[in-house]
Order: sequence, then C-alpha cells, then structure tokens
Amino acid sequence: MINLVIASGKGGTGKTTLAVNLALALQKSCPNIQLLDCDVEEPNAHLFLKPVIEERENVGIPVPKVDPEKCDFCGLCAEVCAFNALAVFPGQVMELAELCHGCGSCAYLCPQKAITEVDRTIGVIEKGHVQNIEFAHGILNPGEAMSPPLIEAVRRLGRGDKITIIDAPPGTSCPVVASLKGSDYCLLVTEPTPFGLNDLHLACQLAEKLGVPAGVVINRCDQGDHGVEKYCREKGLPVLMKIPFDRQLAELYASGEPVVSKLPVWQGRFIELFDQIMAAAKGVEAK
Repeated sequence: MINLVIASGKGGTGKTTLAVNLALALQKSCPNIQLLDCDVEEPNAHLFLKPVIEERENVGIPVPKVDPEKCDFCGLCAEVCAFNALAVFPGQVMELAELCHGCGSCAYLCPQKAITEVDRTIGVIEKGHVQNIEFAHGILNPGEAMSPPLIEAVRRLGRGDKITIIDAPPGTSCPVVASLKGSDYCLLVTEPTPFGLNDLHLACQLAEKLGVPAGVVINRCDQGDHGVEKYCREKGLPVLMKIPFDRQLAELYASGEPVVSKLPVWQGRFIELFDQIMAAAKGVEAK
C-alpha cells in the first residue's frame, strides 16, 4: 500500500477537498482506505466526510516538575533548555510549560534529580469511520504552540496494509515536516498565480530535503498565468491533475458536499489521479 501526503505551500489551494474526494473515490473499489487529518490547528476534513466518531483520546507531552525540597537552584536546567521553558532565580524555579518541547534534557541532567516529568495535554485525537474509510484527526487545544507531537500521534495511526491519505497543514514549517517525513509520496496542490508558484517552490524544496518524491495538482488551472507549469517542466515535476475553475464545484464545496458524490465524472478522474500517483511512486522505487 502507500502512505500519501497531500500538502500545499499555502492555505486555500483545495488540499482538503482533494484528500476527501480522493478517499471517497477509492473506497468503492478498495476497502483499505485511511484518511488522517493532520491539519490539527484547523481540521475540517470531517465537515465533508461526516464520519461516525467512535473513540477520543488525549495527547500530551512530558513537561518538567521541580521539587523545591531537592533543588539547589544551580541553574543547569535553564542552561540546557533550548526553548527557555525553565527560569531559575535565587530560591525559585519558574516552569513555563507552554514553551516546553518535551525533550527531557532538564530531568536527565539535573545533578540533584529534582526534576520529574508530568504529562500535559495539548490536544485530542478522534477516531471513527465513514463507509469503508477509517478516519482520524487531531484537534490542538486553543492557544497551544506545539502541534508536531499531536501530528506525530495522528501519523502513528497509519497502517502499512492500507492506502493512507494524510491531509497535511498548509505551509512549510515544522507541522508540515511532522506530517511529511517518512511518507511514500507527496501530492502538492497549488494554483497558477505568482503566490502559488512561490509557495510551490518552497514546498518542493521541503519535499526534496526530506527525500519524498512529489507530484503536482493545479487547482483553478484556467485562472492566473503559466508560471507554475513552466516551473514544473523545468524541475521535472509531474503535473498529475488540473482542476478548472468551476462554479458548480465551488457551490458543492461551499455546501460541504464532496464532488465525487454529486458529479460521477469526477469519480473516474480521481481514480485516474491515484493510478498516476502509484505509477510515479513505483517509478521512483525502480530507480
């Protein structure tokens, strides 16, 4: 099977729409489909899929707890913390849990063994199903800055015996890295504008750094200019699908209706897209 990440250098390109419709198009012929929504700050795949949620579990990270009876306030913990999650003053240690990345260095290196780690919840994972699709998404608690641990927890639900479609966060920062690393293929969704080209270039660089082969889908392909297609030709990036600007598609999106459930012609187009992805992924493996 394949672990497929659908990503974009910016928001609003149609990434989630593509992930949802691809999963729905495939589930009729393949019972082994997973959709994991890793856009944990704004998960919205469920709005289109409408899954039955069956499980819910908290996800946390370990943060330091200082025992003032053991601590001699030497300050080593604050020195080794790269994220300034601890501040040491005479007779007091401030624990800034929201800044902690859960690396454990402070507890490991404390000479007095005055630091233990306690779990701090940063969000939840909800799991369920719709038709033949296994579904899961992460929901980051409001105000939390640390989304990668939650994304990684969602990613760990992926199974090697299934086609796993991952809806990544937009952009090219740490949350996208957490969604993309270790995947078999990355489908980059863009639009034919100067902004779309700039962000596609950044996303391509990220995929290259992580060693993940990539292909491109151009949404609203009949708008804007031809800069994206020229860039793809120069980079040797396959353009696997072009989606025109269409009022009917926009109306379905606005009403929360998947395209493949209302327009049968798109069912075949998304299956054809997946066949191209599999062929491209196998071509990379053959090399």
